[in-house]
Amino acid sequence: MKPPASTSPDERPPAHSVALRRVVTVVDEAVAARYARGCVILIDDDPDVLSALAALLRFEGYAVQTFASARHYLEALDLAEPSFPGPSCLLCDLRMPETDGLALQRQLQGRDVPPMVLMSGQSLPQDVVSAFHAGAVDFLIKPFGAKELLVSVAKALSVSEAQHAGAQRQLAVATLVSSLTDKELKVIQLVAQGQTNPEIMVSLEIALRTVKLHRHRAMEKLGLDSAPALGRFAQECGW
Repeated sequence: MKPPASTSPDERPPAHSVALRRVVTVVDEAVAARYARGCVILIDDDPDVLSALAALLRFEGYAVQTFASARHYLEALDLAEPSFPGPSCLLCDLRMPETDGLALQRQLQGRDVPPMVLMSGQSLPQDVVSAFHAGAVDFLIKPFGAKELLVSVAKALSVSEAQHAGAQRQLAVATLVSSLTDKELKVIQLVAQGQTNPEIMVSLEIALRTVKLHRHRAMEKLGLDSAPALGRFAQECGW
């Protein structure tokens, strides 16, 4: 059995690590705008629930993907089809046959996937605790209202945006550090640790003029113009 397709064929299953899809047509522009607002991945074995929630979220301007089971979502996730950029989140039912929401949450541990919101009408207190301990952003008790749903979705998409921004910053920092020569890196790390130029000269057994040159070039390549800026950068790098 093939995974149930979205009611909109232009909305692809998003994942953080897949290639980005390019805007080519006018239809693409409209879909990309929805992704920029946020993509909500709905997983529920009740087709009526899927339809109702998808309609509400699309009305609010979100891109939406619907899946009738955790297995179908995992299969789509493994395909890693190109997706338009933007934040995304999972809105998953707790009680489902085969793989329930908590089991899916465990299977997704360690994978680059969107933040999750679980929902259930027959949940036990320990289910809620387990969900939050495993990293769920929120837990909705059925029946819930549209306002409650939209608040949870907005919270999860905000987490997704923060995660994406953090990942982008890490990549930018790694790129800057990789631009340094070995000597420049050693010198700037010692500067960040509080050593003076003469102390670095002794530590690395190089001339004072060479220390100053490597220090200047490293600061220039990293785009830093002060000691406080270097301190903040060093914290990001874990020096």
